[in-house]
Amino acid sequence: MNETIAHVGRRVLAGEHVNRSDFLSLIALARQGPHDLLYWAWRVRKNRFGRAVRLCSIAAGKLGACSEDCKWCAQSADSAPGITAPQRATSGEMQAAAAEASKLGAASFGIVNSGRTPTAQDLDEIVQAAEAIRTGGDHGVEICASLGELSDESAAKLAAAGVKRYNHNLETSRRFYGQVVTTHSYDDRLATLAAARRAGMSLCCGGIFGLGETWQDRVDLALSLRDRVQPDVVPLNFLHPIPGTPLAGAEPLKPMEILTIIAFFRLILPEADLKVAGGREVNLHSLQSWIFYAGATSILIGNYLTTVGQSPQDDLQMIADLGLTVVRELPCGAGESCDAAGPSRQIRDLSQR
Repeated sequence: MNETIAHVGRRVLAGEHVNRSDFLSLIALARQGPHDLLYWAWRVRKNRFGRAVRLCSIAAGKLGACSEDCKWCAQSADSAPGITAPQRATSGEMQAAAAEASKLGAASFGIVNSGRTPTAQDLDEIVQAAEAIRTGGDHGVEICASLGELSDESAAKLAAAGVKRYNHNLETSRRFYGQVVTTHSYDDRLATLAAARRAGMSLCCGGIFGLGETWQDRVDLALSLRDRVQPDVVPLNFLHPIPGTPLAGAEPLKPMEILTIIAFFRLILPEADLKVAGGREVNLHSLQSWIFYAGATSILIGNYLTTVGQSPQDDLQMIADLGLTVVRELPCGAGESCDAAGPSRQIRDLSQR
C-alpha cells in the first residue's frame, strides 16, 4: 500500500485537518493507481456512515428557455434551439412526483427550475407545490428546491413553505469557472448559498466534472466546499455530453477517473453526504456499484432533468446486492443526524473572497 496515501487516510480518519498541499501531493499517486485511495475512502465512509445509503429524487418545475450560458446544459442559452422544449409542471404533477419518490424510498424530493433567478410567478408556484406536498399526505420526503439565485426575501418564502434544503452548485473551481459560465459569477453563487443558510435551509452544493477542468480545480472545488460553504449534501455530477450543447464533443471521463474524484471528495469532506447524480449511468457503465466503495453515501434515483437514469428497481437491487441499507437519515460518527448541524451553523458571508 502506498504510504503517502495511507498517511493522509489515517489523518482523515483521526479527524485531523488536512491541507491543500497534502491533497495535491496525492493526485499523481492516485492517477497511477487509484485502488489505495479507494480503500481509504471506503474506510472513512464506513467509519462515518456505516453501510447506509440515502436516496434523492428530482423533478422539473420549469424546464428550458434559460438565459444563462452554462456550457454543459441542454437548457442553456448557448445550446442549439429546440433541444429542450419549455414546459411547466402543475402543483398536482409535483405532488404525484413526490409521492412516487417516497414510494421508491427517497428521503428527499427536489423541485428544479431553469433560469437565473425565480420570478414572482415561479416562487408562488413552488410555494404552492411545497405546501401541498407537505400537508397533502404522508409522503415522508424532505422538500428541496433548486431555482437559481435567491434574495433573502425569496429564501425566506421558500423556508416558510416547508423547503428544507436548497441546491445551488459551485460547479467547479473559482479559477476555471469563467471558462464554462460567463452570465453570472462565482460570488453570485456564494451569495445565494449565504441567503439560503440565513433563511434556515440546509445546503446542497457540489459540482460537475469532465468540463475540461484540471485535477487542481477538482481539489480546489472540494476545499472551497469544506472551508467556506460547508454543505450538508455534496452532489457530484459527471458530464453527459448532449448534442447541440457547447460541450457536445467533450471526451467522457473514464470510470476509474470518476471513482478517483469521488474518493478525493470523501477524504476532503469526510462528514458530508456525497451524492452521485448526473452522468452516473452513461459514464460508469458496469462500475456503478463501485461509487459506494469510493465513498458515496447517496444517489439520485429515477430520471434527471433532460436525460434518463437507470431504473429505480435496478438501483435498489444494486444497493441490496452490495449489502447496503437504504435509510431516511444518514448516521454520523456519533450516531446523530448528519443534517443536525446544517441550518444552525454559524452564518458567514460566503461571497467574501
